[in-house]
Parts: sequence; structure tokens; C-alpha cells
Amino acid sequence: MNDLLVEILNTYGYLGIAFLIMIENVFPPIPSEVILTFSGFMTTFTQMNLPGVVASATVGSLAGAILLYELGSILSMEKIKSLVNGPVGKALHLNISDIEKSINWFDSKGNYTVFLCRFIPIVRSLISIPAGIAQMNLGPFFLMTTLGSLIWNFILIFLGAAAGSSWQKAAQYFRNYSQAAKLVLILFSITGLLLFLGHQLKKKTST
Repeated sequence: MNDLLVEILNTYGYLGIAFLIMIENVFPPIPSEVILTFSGFMTTFTQMNLPGVVASATVGSLAGAILLYELGSILSMEKIKSLVNGPVGKALHLNISDIEKSINWFDSKGNYTVFLCRFIPIVRSLISIPAGIAQMNLGPFFLMTTLGSLIWNFILIFLGAAAGSSWQKAAQYFRNYSQAAKLVLILFSITGLLLFLGHQLKKKTST
């Protein structure tokens, strides 16, 4: 896959960067560290410059985030309530008030959540979905997404440019970071699931 990504970047330049980063946001398994560090390296031997590469990557990030936001927005409160009131909600012992509290929390903390999650692999893309579900105001969503993505993109692109022909070492460093972050997320998810199941079991036995 890496060879194909590099070929697209070599052929299409700024447009290729924006396109690949947009796809990477929608399909997180695509390695953004390869795209961004190689793009940085390209500024050392092509006519592309650092500001242009960072801008292209950030435009791609925003485009991908908008697609996922729209996907989340399709899940209206009516559809969510239908799921909660149906067999799925009953099986998980969910109720509408819990869902509304979660969405209200996202409304109040969403700005910081969207910004900070842009630095966490996988989550940096998927966070746009709950933002859409909660109907987060588009102004703050665009601003936090742009700022978070801009910083993330700049760091990787700058390191790729600084590493030069050794850009793959910089990509490997962030690949290791991504793998470690994924492991932490898995552990947190398992812990959260166990706590949730324990809470539901305790709640069920007490009734």
C-alpha cells in the first residue's frame, strides 16, 4: 500500500495529498504517517513548499471530517430513540434520558473533545461521527477540526521535511506511536465495557 500512496503523491502533488488525507480520515487504517512524512520530504526535492503541503493536508482532513459528520447527523434523535426503545435498547438496558445526557455532555464539552481527539489515531477520524449525532454547531466543529488537524499535519510534515531521505524513520516513529495508542484504546474500551456490564448486572440484581 505504501508504494501506491507514494506514487499518488508523486503524480498529483497537492491534490494527491488532499485526496489521500480525506480518504485516510474516512478509512483510518490508511497510514497518515506515511502520507504526511513523505509529503514533507517532497518539499525538499520538488517545487512544493511546506505551507502548501500543510494547507492541502488540512483541507483533506476537513473534507473527511465533514463526510463523517454528515454520516453521524443522519442518525437523528428520532432514529436513536427508536433504537433505544427497541430490542437493542432493552438488551443494553438503555433509556432516552441517558442518551440525552450524553449528547448534552458532548454539546458542552464537544469543542475540546473534537480538538484533543485529532491527536489520537483512529479516534481522530471517528470523533466526527458523534459530533454529527449531537448536531454540534458547525462553526466550532470546523474550527476545532481545522486547528487540531493543522497541528497534527504540520508536525508530521515538518518531521518528514527535516528527516529528508530518512523520512521513513519519522514515519516509523509515528507508526509505533499509533500502535501504542491503539493498544491503550483497546484496553480502555475493554475496561469500559467490563465496567458497563458490571454496572448493568448490579442494576439488574438490585431491582
